[in-house]
Amino acid sequence: MSSKMTSAQKQNLLAQSFNSLRDHLKIDWNKYLVPGMLVALFIGLALLTDSFLTVGNLLNVSQQISILAIVSAGMTFVIIGGGFDLSVGAIIALTGSLAALVMVKFGIVAGIGVGLLAGTTIGMINGSVVCLLKVNPFITTLGMAVVARGIALGITGGTAVHNLPKGFSWLGSGRIFNIPFSGLVVIMVYIIGLIVLRKTTVGLKIYAVGGNKEAARLSGMKANRISIATYAISGFTAALAGILLAARLRSGDPTAGMTMELFSVAAVVLGGTALRGGEGYLSRTIIGVLFIGFLENGLNLLNVPYYWQQVAIGLLFMITAALAMIKSK
Repeated sequence: MSSKMTSAQKQNLLAQSFNSLRDHLKIDWNKYLVPGMLVALFIGLALLTDSFLTVGNLLNVSQQISILAIVSAGMTFVIIGGGFDLSVGAIIALTGSLAALVMVKFGIVAGIGVGLLAGTTIGMINGSVVCLLKVNPFITTLGMAVVARGIALGITGGTAVHNLPKGFSWLGSGRIFNIPFSGLVVIMVYIIGLIVLRKTTVGLKIYAVGGNKEAARLSGMKANRISIATYAISGFTAALAGILLAARLRSGDPTAGMTMELFSVAAVVLGGTALRGGEGYLSRTIIGVLFIGFLENGLNLLNVPYYWQQVAIGLLFMITAALAMIKSK
């Protein structure tokens, strides 16, 4: 027998080596790579600028990323459930504007209630169209984004809603024991989300439906009902974020939430959630959120021109997409 390897054997060995490397990356990149990148970014920014590690700046970062963190929590539910939601940015604009308009006339509680109800309803409509009419989730939620943004512009006349009730702005900028209120809302959202996904039968069903919807249906699960629920959760969290953002801006802005869908998907994927569904970790989504938040904050502290910041964020999206492709194979 010849000791030399044939061309076919060499190609087979190379393919096996590549598959082994790919499988290793598929399992471990979200556990080690992204947290390592976050630590490296944190240390690098601490060394490059004196203001990064100050208490004031870190509290400011926590307040800035709260909106993204809340939206990303809902996006995690949708993606684990096998869906996708491109309407969250427009829902932020619509619910923030709608809540502002209502509270000007009927008070803060009424405005918040209407805003949350509107966001949840939009999410249920998204889920119903995707699950019952079998329309692609990308097309459905993209179309809803256009509709919601248009309604937001229509009901406000294209201008921000001002003169909101006194006290509402505290929800966006107030603090409890020097901790931003919005940060406490993030903690509450993630605790509830973790309990639902990991400790309840609903969470197990979301994973099952995302992994194989037809198998879940044949096993007796109300698969469509579960999927619609994930979109409703996404709509609710987007509305909650929209209301908090309106409180911080002290106005309902119909142009708010631009690109939020991209940032939230990036945060979810950086956290290790598979775009194909059925696999993900809400606890790790916050790692993706922190990475994006620290990157943006660091670029600002380093006085990097806005256009170069856009280049850095664009590269981050490309890296995120590459990681998602590796994980999905």
